[in-house]
Amino acid sequence: MKKLFKQIYLGNRLFFTLGVICLFYILAFFFPFLIWVAHSLLVLVALVFMVDVLLLFRTKEGIVSQRILPEKLSNGDENQVKIDIKNNYDFGVEVSVIDEVPFQFQLRDFEIIRKLSKGENEYFEYALNPKNRGEYTFGSLNIFTTSPIGFVRRRFIFNKDKMIPSYPSFIHLPKYEIMALQNEFLMGGIKKIRRIGHTMEFEQIKDYVIGDDIRNINWKATGKRNQLMVNQYQEEKSQRIYMLIDKGRTMKMPFDELSLLDYAINASMALSHIVLKKKDHAGVMTFSRKVENVLAADGKPGQLKKVAETLYNIDTNFDESDFSRLYTDLKYKVNRRSLMILFSNFETLDALQRQLKYLRGIARNHLLIVVFFKNPEIMKISRGGNRESMQDVYDQIIAEKFEYEKKLIRQELQKYGIQSVYTLPENLSISVINKYLEVKARGVL
Repeated sequence: MKKLFKQIYLGNRLFFTLGVICLFYILAFFFPFLIWVAHSLLVLVALVFMVDVLLLFRTKEGIVSQRILPEKLSNGDENQVKIDIKNNYDFGVEVSVIDEVPFQFQLRDFEIIRKLSKGENEYFEYALNPKNRGEYTFGSLNIFTTSPIGFVRRRFIFNKDKMIPSYPSFIHLPKYEIMALQNEFLMGGIKKIRRIGHTMEFEQIKDYVIGDDIRNINWKATGKRNQLMVNQYQEEKSQRIYMLIDKGRTMKMPFDELSLLDYAINASMALSHIVLKKKDHAGVMTFSRKVENVLAADGKPGQLKKVAETLYNIDTNFDESDFSRLYTDLKYKVNRRSLMILFSNFETLDALQRQLKYLRGIARNHLLIVVFFKNPEIMKISRGGNRESMQDVYDQIIAEKFEYEKKLIRQELQKYGIQSVYTLPENLSISVINKYLEVKARGVL
C-alpha cells in the first residue's frame, strides 16, 4: 500500500475541481441550499477519483519506456539522447517525461509532454551539449501518466542511475575524412595546397600518360619496353606526428564555455583521425610542470581510441608550464625526427622570449609548429568603429597593442624557422588539419 501511494500524484484538474467545490461551500454561507450541491459534488469527485485510480493502476505495466544513451558523450557537441515510450493502456493517455539529466547541465525545468493513443509507441530524442570532459551520471527516467479523467497522475520510474563518460569531441570526425583523401579543405572557399616537388617514396613503374611529370621518366624501363615509362611516387607514410598539449594556466582561458585546453584536445582528436587515415603515426604528450600522459606515436587500428583515453580526463592547472622539461623529455623519448604540433598560448612577446631557447632546441631536432590563439573579444574591440567615450578609445588602443604583440610573436618564431598557426578557438581543428596537409604536400618533414 505504501508503494502504491508513492506512485499517486494529484492532477491539476482535481485541484481545479476542488477549488470550485470550495467556492460552493463559501457561497453556502449566503445561500444555504448550495450546501447540498457542494456535498453532492464532493461525493461525485471522490467516486471519479477512485475510478481514475482504478483505471491507471489496474495494469501493472501501463507504460513501458527506456532511455537510450550513446556509449560516450562528445565534448562540445550536441549529443542525442533517445527515449522510447509505449502505451499499454486500452485508452489514450497524456505522459509527462521528466528525465534526471546530469547536474552539469543545470536543466532544472526539463519536461517533455506527449499524448499517446491506445497501444501507441512513440520514439523521440533531445540534445545535450557537454562543456566538460569527465563522468556524467543520469538519474531516473520519470514518466507521469494521466488518464482522460485527469484527476490522478501515476509515476513510472525507469533506467535508474547510469554513468557515461564525456570524451574529447569525436562526433564530427567523419566529416574530416575527405581531407585524408585530397589536400584541400573547405573554409570560405576551397583552399588548394600547391605541391612543391614530390616525396621520394617509390610506388611503381607505369605507362606514361599525358599529364605525367616528364622528369619522372624511367629511361631504362623505356628502353626495355620500347615505350615511355615513368616512375610513380606516393606520399611518404609512417611519419610521426606528436600533439604537445600545454596544461598550464594560460590554457585555462574560456571561450564559448570551453577552455583553450578543451579546444586543443578536440583539435588533437580530429588531427589524429586524419593522421591515421594518411597512414602516419599519431602520438600525444601533455605537460605543465612535467611531461605527462605520454602516448608513443603509432599507426595501429586502435590508436585513435588510445588517444581518446589519454586525453579523456586531463585538466588544466595554475602552474607555469616548464618548457625546459618538455625539451629534455623530447630529446630522450623521441629520437626520430617528427612533426611536433605544440598547443599553447603566448599573449606577449616577453612570454615567448622566456621559452624561445627551448622551442629553438626542439626545432633543431624536429619540425615544430606552434599553435596559439586569437582572442575574439580583443579583435572585436580593436576593429570596432564606435568610440563614443575616452574609455572606448583607451580600450581600442590596448586591444590593438595586444594584436600587434601577436604579430611580433609570429615574426619572432618565423625568424628561427619555427612555423606557427594563429587562429580563433572555434577554427582550431580546421586550421591544424590544414597545416598538417600543407606539411605533407610540401614534403618538408
